[in-house]
Amino acid sequence: MMSVLGDVREQLRTIGQLQQERARLTATASVRNKRVTVTVNADGVVIETKFSSDIDDLGYGEIARAVTEAAKQAAAEVARRGSELLAPLQDQRSRLPKLSDLIEDMPDFASQIPTPPTVPTSPPTGDDSTNSAAAQAEPDEGATPALEFSDVESHDHERKPAHGVTESSW
Repeated sequence: MMSVLGDVREQLRTIGQLQQERARLTATASVRNKRVTVTVNADGVVIETKFSSDIDDLGYGEIARAVTEAAKQAAAEVARRGSELLAPLQDQRSRLPKLSDLIEDMPDFASQIPTPPTVPTSPPTGDDSTNSAAAQAEPDEGATPALEFSDVESHDHERKPAHGVTESSW
């Protein structure tokens, strides 16, 4: 039992050290000939987005898709590096006995943990109302309908702007 407690203490020290290292992780990805560069933190949250000086060669839709693509690539890279960082902890953990090994008739709860579903990496579609924020915001039957505006102008998101985000007025 003393040996197991020593192993647990060692694992706790390792966890603290790895948490500090993981918190410092970032990853950066560039797409569209390095016109769009996105950096994410260890949680995959975008912390910086940069556009090159020739970004105005792209339309708004292309820029939006490029930001999304770069963010996905950077998030995948930081997740991969985080997994690599945690590998020694997983090795230590696998060497420790399970609670069910130490206590007679104790069930192995770890084997009963459900596998989490895969998280989608594409935008929600109109078909899947469970993932759509708009679907969740739809009013119940009998509720006041949402406001609709009739005095709006349409905007072509694919059209290249006459003046871009690299203009000096920004």
